[in-house]
Amino acid sequence: MSETHDIWAVILAAGKGSRLAEAGIPTRKQFLEYEGAPLFWRSALTMARVPAVQGLVFVFPPDGFEDALTLTHELMDAQDPGLPWKAVPGGERRQDSVFEGLSVLPEGCDCVLVHDAARPFASAALVSRLCAELLDGTPAVIPCVSVRDTVKRVHDGLVVETLRRDALRAVQTPQGFDRDVLVRAHKRARARDWEVTDDASMVERLDVPVAVIAGEEANVKITTVEDLAMLGATTAPAEPCVGFGYDVHAFTAPDAPDARPLKLGGVPIPGGAHVAAHSDGDVLLHALADGLLGCLGGGDIGQRFPDDDPRFENVESAVLVAEVLAETQRAGLRVTHVDLTVVAQAPRLSPHREDIRRTVARLLALDERRVNVKATTEEKLGFTGEGKGIKAMAAVTALRAAVPPSPDEG
Repeated sequence: MSETHDIWAVILAAGKGSRLAEAGIPTRKQFLEYEGAPLFWRSALTMARVPAVQGLVFVFPPDGFEDALTLTHELMDAQDPGLPWKAVPGGERRQDSVFEGLSVLPEGCDCVLVHDAARPFASAALVSRLCAELLDGTPAVIPCVSVRDTVKRVHDGLVVETLRRDALRAVQTPQGFDRDVLVRAHKRARARDWEVTDDASMVERLDVPVAVIAGEEANVKITTVEDLAMLGATTAPAEPCVGFGYDVHAFTAPDAPDARPLKLGGVPIPGGAHVAAHSDGDVLLHALADGLLGCLGGGDIGQRFPDDDPRFENVESAVLVAEVLAETQRAGLRVTHVDLTVVAQAPRLSPHREDIRRTVARLLALDERRVNVKATTEEKLGFTGEGKGIKAMAAVTALRAAVPPSPDEG
């Protein structure tokens, strides 16, 4: 990644939900309950698990804005995702709501993700991949999935043309943009009265290249009454499972080729030793990823992210955890508690314990009370006691549907 950008996410929750209203469901889809919270909040928690996302903007219906704002404050008090946030009333059309969201972004924000709250199943791994593209300087990037059905162009009730399916893609959100590019596109759309269904359509008209990454089949949009069945999937009986994770890293000289500054649970440890690693060397998050894989029955972190694969050189371990977490969610698992232990003679971790706890809770979208962080020494015994390295262990508790879906179906 070439440089640091300040990325904010605009979560669109201003829709009228006319199709559900016509079916007799008065609650707008973005406020429907899923896993004990409204859909827009699930998207907020997903965004908050991605370290590159620095803030949130909620766009709510103008006619219910104050109620939505009160609800958001209550949710923040109960489960603060740890990000600054703003809220603004939306407009008549989707593109008007996006424009209103862009108008309140802070001055330092230079990249933006735009996401529909009606897509509550988008994963943190997908958000991370979009952010990686933006951090590499891509001006616009969108997730797409292949079109499985044959698509025909129709006019006056007759087929005009059968389109080549291999050249078609179905587009999803979130979509990522350089902020200046997207603002320019919206201003031109308003000046020329363009009518579009997504933000990438506007940017395309500026002759700005729009990159495509693989979307997720599970990232569906709640639109019709039939779609509501997906929100009831979590009511199936659940059974507990526990995964155990363990990881070790040796300390090394700061000028060694594979030296990484000490980081634990996503928190840099100032003045700490350097560890030898292929990724960023976060031993605690590696143990956590192993614990998640244990719940999943999915092997270990070395199998998933080999230390000889150049794609993972110096990669943030939070990205690896987010990818594994997304896989557990697709498999019908819900993480409920993690217990983390760091074993090292030095440095002392007590000054950093709460920062680590908060960071891990945010990464997993858990209440901080469901994350425990411990540290211990080995009384100067063994390689850790001799100050030659550091190790970590993680116990992850999750609930699994009694008959879980196959991860391949996610």
